[in-house]
Amino acid sequence: MRLFNLPLMLLAMSLTACASVKNPNPSDPFESFNRGVFSLNEGVDKIALKPLAKGYDYAVPKLGKIMVHNFFSNLDDVVVTANDLLQLKFKQAFSDATRVVFNSTFGVFGLLEITTRLEKHHEDFGQTLGYWGVPSGPYLMLPLLGPSSVRDSVGIAVDTVPSQMKQIKPVTARNSAYGVKIVDVRASFLAAEKFLDDTGLDRYDFLRNAYLERRQSLVYDGDPPKQKYDDGGDDMPDDPVATPEAAPPVAP
Repeated sequence: MRLFNLPLMLLAMSLTACASVKNPNPSDPFESFNRGVFSLNEGVDKIALKPLAKGYDYAVPKLGKIMVHNFFSNLDDVVVTANDLLQLKFKQAFSDATRVVFNSTFGVFGLLEITTRLEKHHEDFGQTLGYWGVPSGPYLMLPLLGPSSVRDSVGIAVDTVPSQMKQIKPVTARNSAYGVKIVDVRASFLAAEKFLDDTGLDRYDFLRNAYLERRQSLVYDGDPPKQKYDDGGDDMPDDPVATPEAAPPVAP
């Protein structure tokens, strides 16, 4: 009966958080809906994902966790390389493709990272769209997937095309791989979560602002454009959503 009632409990939590938000953030016009989804995600995390992540972090030796992380990082480098090419970053694409080849062979399917001298990059189709001037659009909190935006949500869907995860067969093995990856990622945030809890900040606001600022930085390779203020104040980064990424950064 408890398992049967779980979806109803989570739905009730999300609906409770969907009360109208007064003066929503301009970058987050769907804040009422987003806070409801955030509440739902928090419930799933508290009941299932966080306990699994803590158990994984405790039971798996450090070397084992490093190898698991390396394996999924190597698979992600395939998506990174594809987006390098779409952004005309040919030198970076060669570097990332080299990582995939050497880590997949000499690194035993990516379990060992033997290309530590080559920089690890982070590119996805959401960033590719931003590179070519597509604005991020409103902030979105996706069920189970977490923080995103209209642009990045499209990017998530498109990145499944070159993803090597879907090549894993049979389906049960693929689903197990997705599960392990999710738990591994969640475990990596345990320490940061403790810091967030200690600050007493609004978790929703903090995660939204951190996500939008990081995505803006990634689109511009760590050098987002500055906005001039008429009062002579210091230059500030453009708003990650309200200000469109009008001009793509220069490809290295």
